[in-house]
Amino acid sequence: MESGGDSVLRPRCRTIPKIPTFPDLDSSSDGGRSPGERRQDNGDNHIISNGKIEVEQMISKKLQLKRKAEFLKSDLMRHFDSQVNDFMDCLIEESASLEPVPVPAVFSPPLSDKERSKLRHFRPPHGQGKQFVSRRSLLDELFEVNHIRTIYHMFIALLILFILSTLVVDFIDEGRLVLDFDLLVYAFGQLPLVVCTWTCMFLSVLVVPYTLFHLWTQTQSGSHSHPRLYSLLFGSVFLLYQVLGLGFLPTYVVVTNSLPPASCFIVILEQVRLMMKAHSFVRENGPRILIWAKDKTTPGPEVPQLSQYLYFLFAPTLIYRDKYPRNPVIRWGYVATKLLQVLGCLFYAYYVFVRLCIPQFHSVSLQLFDLKAMVLCVFNSILPGVLVLLLGFFAFLHCWLNAFAEMLRFADRMFYKDWWNSTSFANYYRTWNVVVHDWLYYYVYRDFLWMSQKRFRPAAMLFVFTVSAVVHEYILAICFGFFYPVLFCLFMCFGMMFNFILHDQRKGPIWNIIMWTALFLGQGVIICLYSHEWYAQRYCPLNEPSFLELLKPRSWNCQRGSVVDTDRL
Repeated sequence: MESGGDSVLRPRCRTIPKIPTFPDLDSSSDGGRSPGERRQDNGDNHIISNGKIEVEQMISKKLQLKRKAEFLKSDLMRHFDSQVNDFMDCLIEESASLEPVPVPAVFSPPLSDKERSKLRHFRPPHGQGKQFVSRRSLLDELFEVNHIRTIYHMFIALLILFILSTLVVDFIDEGRLVLDFDLLVYAFGQLPLVVCTWTCMFLSVLVVPYTLFHLWTQTQSGSHSHPRLYSLLFGSVFLLYQVLGLGFLPTYVVVTNSLPPASCFIVILEQVRLMMKAHSFVRENGPRILIWAKDKTTPGPEVPQLSQYLYFLFAPTLIYRDKYPRNPVIRWGYVATKLLQVLGCLFYAYYVFVRLCIPQFHSVSLQLFDLKAMVLCVFNSILPGVLVLLLGFFAFLHCWLNAFAEMLRFADRMFYKDWWNSTSFANYYRTWNVVVHDWLYYYVYRDFLWMSQKRFRPAAMLFVFTVSAVVHEYILAICFGFFYPVLFCLFMCFGMMFNFILHDQRKGPIWNIIMWTALFLGQGVIICLYSHEWYAQRYCPLNEPSFLELLKPRSWNCQRGSVVDTDRL
């Protein structure tokens, strides 16, 4: 028992090098003086020459002692930090290897090489993935600090200035003090069709995956022959439903009815969310049924109840669990505050586009988009791009998800981490959207490694980036009505490159500055190119476009065409 514990807790010892000597410190008290001029007294005596205290030598000696102490301090702290890192690495390695093993005691003998080899190919059973705990969102904790809350007040003040600017410009140009919201009315058009489409999607996700899963569990009880054939059959039906029922039909409704951008985003984002939820439900419960069918430890399989699945469909997470940590009460004042903040962010984004984007791109789109115009456009789009990024993060990942979590008493509020402190893009991708990152990590990255027996980690990371880039580009292409793979190229080219260059080994403020600079430029490129292509699609419409012409960006050769309803855009 003791030897096993010692092997886990014993840090790697290193010898601390000797402290360098300072010759001038040793010779400052003795060198340069004759024996008649040196005298020692009891205790710590002063150096006396001709009965006077040599102050310069005392100051020099103190300075040398200070230099020696500073070197000793830095050297000790460096070696202490190294010892702590090695100690924690040992603990993490040992705990990772002991997690999947059902040991009866906390301390156990070390694993043999053969057992470690088996564990490398072991797939964790149900429930050993993401662990949900009760915790608050990071911004809720930071806003309790007055210094951080002042930044929130600054953004409110900027919103007030945007409103006043719009009022003043309208009064000077048109002589009226009326706030028009034509852009919002246009963007959220055809809401009854959006609500009807969402209702059909939700009901189908509630009924079809749960019913298929329930029927499949009955075929695994042993009374049916060929359970693998039934698994293949039900799995094919589920995939067909995912592709056609959730994939094709909502997209068909959006495209054929030409829904405006905001309404498109509602339908397509919900389509992607429900597809990810259905996959998580089957992926988490399928192995549990297979383990029961193999062992038969209980009379019947543990099938989730419909109420548990219904709760999961509304819960602000993409990882299914039978139970989540719950808060005791619902703070309805907190819910109202978060929903009002979402509404405020919506109007904030409206004024950003009205004051910073539409005037610029409405005039730029009247001329040929050359390299000079593109460079100026990108740098002029950085400010609105960053504001839209921060508003989208605050409105959705903080306010919207926290509002639903509060109404459902969902206690784990870690929807994001401190991504703004990231010194690497690898850490930024992990902390920006924890909800989506968890789904990609457990169902794409880890499953890819399991199928490849952990042989192709770079390929697994590339596959995750590809899936994320394709889904993002699909959303933008359907919602904007044109194919312009700017975001896909940023993800696959610059995103992959920065992920390996600005990795987790990068520390220090300079890397955080580099990360923010690249993020600002990326947002400027996205806002500039997509906005210019949006206007080009309307200035230069094609009567009977071919397939290749649909794939070619219209802004590359559009100078001016017939203006189609651009006053409200």
